[in-house]
Amino acid sequence: MEKLNSKKLRFFANFLNTLAKDLTKYYYSKLDKPFQVVNKLKGKGYDPVTSSDKAFEKFIRNKIKKKFPLHEIIGEEYGYKKTSSDFKWIIDPIDGTRSYVIGNPTWSNLISLNYKDYPILGLANFPKLKKYYFNASSKVAYVVENGKKRKLKVNKNASIQNIKVAGAFHGWLSINRQKKIPKVLKLMQFPCADALSYAHLCEGRIDVVIQCMNKVWDIHPLIPIINAAGGIASTWDNRSATKAGNVLISANRSIHKKMLKLLKPAL
Repeated sequence: MEKLNSKKLRFFANFLNTLAKDLTKYYYSKLDKPFQVVNKLKGKGYDPVTSSDKAFEKFIRNKIKKKFPLHEIIGEEYGYKKTSSDFKWIIDPIDGTRSYVIGNPTWSNLISLNYKDYPILGLANFPKLKKYYFNASSKVAYVVENGKKRKLKVNKNASIQNIKVAGAFHGWLSINRQKKIPKVLKLMQFPCADALSYAHLCEGRIDVVIQCMNKVWDIHPLIPIINAAGGIASTWDNRSATKAGNVLISANRSIHKKMLKLLKPAL
């Protein structure tokens, strides 16, 4: 894939860095109050959307449109603005809406910048935790907390004998299919906390994250951060994680290969 020069990349990364701060300010000034909840599935399951999801997405779209009026935008709540640009912004205004509804602070704002359909920069902003994660290049990613910036690095020394695994099937994997992967179930000893689990992997706190049913806006913003921190990302059948769906994120390639093998019976 053709790469952007470092100066251009820094320009976009600085925009995301500023946007993270703006989003947290916006939340505390406008959205930290009672909100409306609607079930998008209406009796066929539970997929909540709140008035805050919509407000966040409008805010993000307006920021992008003002700065980059010719760029494409895809958002979970307001769809696709198609243009002829090579640049595309993908927005999940609130990743972890269920957590948002019940007051769990692990929800976040997820945004990626895609160039020629591949995510090159990502932002995961956690207003309640007052921290955010972003990558500045393909090799460098940061967490910013209490005004202090730290470089992200996965736990490269993790091995299959001592890994910390977080996972969630989101109701997608049937009991019968789960029975086919008992070793995976045994390894899943840590909670999966929305996008925060991927962020924790980038910090070296968790070594593997397993999830089902990701949409592009759930995973694209995280892929550049994971890659820059040294992690490995793919689908369960070892395709590019940009395909979304069922994803496996690992701290190193050795663990990734072993986890793919353990997951194979559930495909």
